[in-house]
Amino acid sequence: MLEVRNVNVFHGDAQALEDISLSVEAGTIVAIVGANGAGKTSLIRTIGGMHRPASGRILFEGADIAGLPSHLVCDLGVGQVAEGRQIFPALSVAENLDMGAMLPRARRKRVQNRERVQAMFPKLRERLWQAAGTLSGGEQQMLAIARCLMGEPKLIMFDEPSLGLAPTIVHDVLQTIRDLNAAGTTCVLVEQNVAVSLKIAHKAYVLENGRVTITGTGEALLSDERVRRAYLGV
Repeated sequence: MLEVRNVNVFHGDAQALEDISLSVEAGTIVAIVGANGAGKTSLIRTIGGMHRPASGRILFEGADIAGLPSHLVCDLGVGQVAEGRQIFPALSVAENLDMGAMLPRARRKRVQNRERVQAMFPKLRERLWQAAGTLSGGEQQMLAIARCLMGEPKLIMFDEPSLGLAPTIVHDVLQTIRDLNAAGTTCVLVEQNVAVSLKIAHKAYVLENGRVTITGTGEALLSDERVRRAYLGV
């Protein structure tokens, strides 16, 4: 479904990504792990159209999307749940959901999709007319995921979905990702919680200083001595 080929990205004179290559098969969860500053968010934003690569190709369902503006990438079916949730705090929950349905691909199914996400997240149904900024951190993360789903994505990129959440809420969020994947949505998971993300990933990539250094199944990376020493404290 998604293939990144030899992508290079610069922020000014600093190189953020160097010859990054990876692939995401339809119907899988792919984890991208690494320390702060490894290039994970730069990669997600480049795929999503917020950064323009200096070179390389990004293929989504066979079409090269490298350098396309983000609204066109979204309308092709690439959704993103951004780090820090990035909801509209002054708007109501309902208005945030409607913002997610503004994409041309999703407008006709706005009512149907709102019913779907409210069934997935009953707390959002209870708070439809509440200002989104007054929700708890976990509820805001639910809203961020629900807003993304309103856009009818085929693939969702999750950027640090557990950041700042209590352990029980983290479990709920990751279970939601697993449920979405089981229902057919392809997922890319960027997460500092390496152990948890590798447990649910079909495939994983380790980024270090803007480069892919280790690739394998989630299970294989969990038992890889380099990963265990660097990220799992073993």
